[in-house]
Amino acid sequence: MPDASTYAVAESLLAFWAEAGVDAVLLDEPLDRIEAGKILPPRPAPSPLAVATPPPRPGSVVAAAPDVSAAVAQAQALAAAAHDMEALAAAIAGFEGCGLRFEGASTKAVCWRGLQGAPVMVIGEGPGAEEDQQGLPFVGRAGKLLDKMLAAAGLSDRVLITNTVFWRPPGNRTPAPHEQAICQPFLERAIQLTAPKMLLLAGGASAKSLLKKDEGILSLRGRWFEWRSSDGAIELPAMPTLHPAFLLRQPGAKKRAWSDLLTFTERLDRPERPA
Repeated sequence: MPDASTYAVAESLLAFWAEAGVDAVLLDEPLDRIEAGKILPPRPAPSPLAVATPPPRPGSVVAAAPDVSAAVAQAQALAAAAHDMEALAAAIAGFEGCGLRFEGASTKAVCWRGLQGAPVMVIGEGPGAEEDQQGLPFVGRAGKLLDKMLAAAGLSDRVLITNTVFWRPPGNRTPAPHEQAICQPFLERAIQLTAPKMLLLAGGASAKSLLKKDEGILSLRGRWFEWRSSDGAIELPAMPTLHPAFLLRQPGAKKRAWSDLLTFTERLDRPERPA
């Protein structure tokens, strides 16, 4: 039987390819698809007549799909009414439109930490177990690594750190797109109130959500993009990079993340061009 280290290596390798956007594997045995294509597939059996679904009985409970549009509209109204970061944090804490709040997370919202009005906003994916307990983002092992990297790049006191969602997904899974969409008005309002110069997007889920991209993080990382708010009023340069949790699983990738930070900091500190 394989030992625990073998399982750990396999799990780390699978996580690496998942972050890279791989969603299929090779077959165990080779398949000659040219020869296989010469064989006509059997004709499908005629489909049975569709059976009409009976209407629900009076008094029965029918499970309804989450009304994302209503939750987004409510989040937009609450976010617009928040005139500072404290009011915005209170609005998030009282918001009940995101299902994550009731799926294993504590009722404590995990909003942000760092310097309000910082020139850089670091946006991760979602809180983990330690973040859920403390009510602050990036305070576990991944957060400690992030802090060390930011310090080495000279960014420690120049960042505000947050996530695309404000409650811990069950089992620390990746936030679903509809969960990110519901939280997006709060995140955009935080960007508007903080007024950063640049965004650093940590991890594939963050980059895909904010940049509306389908590529994996290994393809997106280290490249410059323009993030635009939903209403088009704000445009900011944004760079995706590897999530520190990924770096803990794949230490060899730290070199690439460090290269991203150096490129990011160089642009941040570049002298402004005269008007």
